[in-house]
Amino acid sequence: MSTGKRALRLGIAGPVGTGKSSSIANICTALAQEFRIGVITNDIYTDEDARFLKAAGVLPDERIRAVETGACPHTAIRDDVSMNLLAVEALEEDFDPLDIVLIESGGDNLTATFSPALVDAQLFVLDVAGGGDVARKGGPGIGRADLLVINKIDLGPHVDVDVDLMLDDAKKAREGGPVLGVSRKVPDTVDALAAWVREVHARFVKGDHTPVDPGPMAPHFHADEDGEGYMHTHAEGEEAHQH
Repeated sequence: MSTGKRALRLGIAGPVGTGKSSSIANICTALAQEFRIGVITNDIYTDEDARFLKAAGVLPDERIRAVETGACPHTAIRDDVSMNLLAVEALEEDFDPLDIVLIESGGDNLTATFSPALVDAQLFVLDVAGGGDVARKGGPGIGRADLLVINKIDLGPHVDVDVDLMLDDAKKAREGGPVLGVSRKVPDTVDALAAWVREVHARFVKGDHTPVDPGPMAPHFHADEDGEGYMHTHAEGEEAHQH
């Protein structure tokens, strides 16, 4: 099902442990017979996420590639996307045609966003185990990604989280932007996630999809081994690191 042009590039961001890799696995499992999909994962020093996906058998191993960023995860998806762009372009060249390339960010904080120079659309992943109040905290990733996924909804009763309330809070934080509750154990929810990806791809093919920049990440502090650190601003046109 080739588009006749480059693949749709879809970014997946979110904090550590929320299920970014499992969300990619869900998408691949649901759509691999319909679309030719490739995956790029990001880790600071390892290829752990790529190995997880290969072990899950969701795609041929050669269509899953890892980028080791060597720096804070958001830098490689927002500030300097060159490593990821080169990886995506090489993957597309090697497996032309691809329909969709999924790009997974390394685990980051609640404000992580992809540059529109790297992806055409982006989803942000939270999970109920992180706390029912997380969606209310907002930020660019939660508020302005193309889709917010509340993952692992089956765990709600086990972690004392009211999933319906968390979903309502997420919808309010996004001012009506799309929110999906997903569990790999609830097939209908995985189908809904696949349907969203399918819809974005259809708009992309028709030329009706315009990438929207969620905006730069909020300022945040990076600690170092000496207990000190620096403030990282991501402000456009300003010094990125303020010591």
